[in-house]
Amino acid sequence: MANRKLYDLIIIGGGPAGLSAGIYALRASMRTVLIEKGAPGGQVTLSAEVENYPAIKNKSGFELAQSFLEHAQDYNLEVLPQEVSALEPGLDFHTVRLNSDEVLKAHAVILATGGSPRKLSIPGEDDNYGKGVSYCAVCDGFFFRNKTVVVVGGGDTAAEEALYLAKITKKVYLVHRRNTLRASMILQKRLEADPKIEILWNTVAKAIRAEGDEVCAMDLEDTYSGGKRELKTDGAFIFIGFEPNNQLVPAGTRMNADGYVVTDEKCETNLDGIFAIGDLREKYARQIVLSAADGCTAALASAHYVEIKRAAGL
Repeated sequence: MANRKLYDLIIIGGGPAGLSAGIYALRASMRTVLIEKGAPGGQVTLSAEVENYPAIKNKSGFELAQSFLEHAQDYNLEVLPQEVSALEPGLDFHTVRLNSDEVLKAHAVILATGGSPRKLSIPGEDDNYGKGVSYCAVCDGFFFRNKTVVVVGGGDTAAEEALYLAKITKKVYLVHRRNTLRASMILQKRLEADPKIEILWNTVAKAIRAEGDEVCAMDLEDTYSGGKRELKTDGAFIFIGFEPNNQLVPAGTRMNADGYVVTDEKCETNLDGIFAIGDLREKYARQIVLSAADGCTAALASAHYVEIKRAAGL
C-alpha cells in the first residue's frame, strides 16, 4: 500500500461547491486536499454563458470555473488529480482510497461529486453519442453551424442551450413533453422572441435515427393524440436534468428516492464528519450560487467538527 497521509479535511470533487469548500477550509487553517479526477470546474465549464451569479453580469462557464480555481489556489489549496475508488467511514478517521492504491485519511470528508446528464434511454441515443447526439451545446455546437438541431428538455439548461445553438445553427426545435416550460420567465421570453427557435409542445422523443455515422432524424410522439412523426435533424441535444454521482456515498448514508443525499442545514449527512454538497445533495434548487454556498457551509461546519475532535483529544 502506498503512502498514507492524514488531513483535517478531504474534499472529493472540484466543481464550484468543492472549490468554494476549499477556499473556506483554507481560511479556517485546515490541512485540506481536494481530489478531482477531471479538470476543476465541474459542469459549469460546459455553460456558454453564466448571467445569474451575483456580481457577475456575464461570463462563460469556463471563465467562472477558472476564477473559482484561481481563488482557491491563492490560498495554496492542494489539488490532487486522481480518481477516488472508495470512501470508508471510521470512528477516528475516514479513509479515502484512490485508484492509484494511495490511501488518505481525514477527520472530515466533503463529497462534492455533482451529477451527470440524465439520458432519454431511447433507441439510437447511445449508438449515436458523438455522432450527432450530445449533452453539451458549448462543446459540440460548432459542428452544427448552419444546420438543423433538436433540443430536448424544458428547464433552464435546455432553454439556455437552445438560445446558444440558435446563434450558430439554421434552425432549433425545442421538444418538450408538456405545454409549459419549467425555465425561468426571462429565458422563456427570449425563446419566444428568437425566430430560429420553434417549440414543439406536448411532444416526446421516441428514437434517434442515423444514416451512416451521422444523425438524420428523430422519431416524435404527441403526448395527447399519440400521433407519431419523423423530424429531420442533423443533431440531438438532450437536457432533461441530472442524476447524482452517488457511487462514492458510503453505505448507510441517508438518501432520497432519487438518489440525492439527505443532509442537515450544515450539509452534514447522518454519518458524523461526512458532508455532501452541491448537486449531490437534496435541495429545492440547483444553481451555481447555491453550490458555492453549500461549499462555504460544509467547510465551516467541518472546521467546527474537527475543532471539537481536537478538543476531546481524538
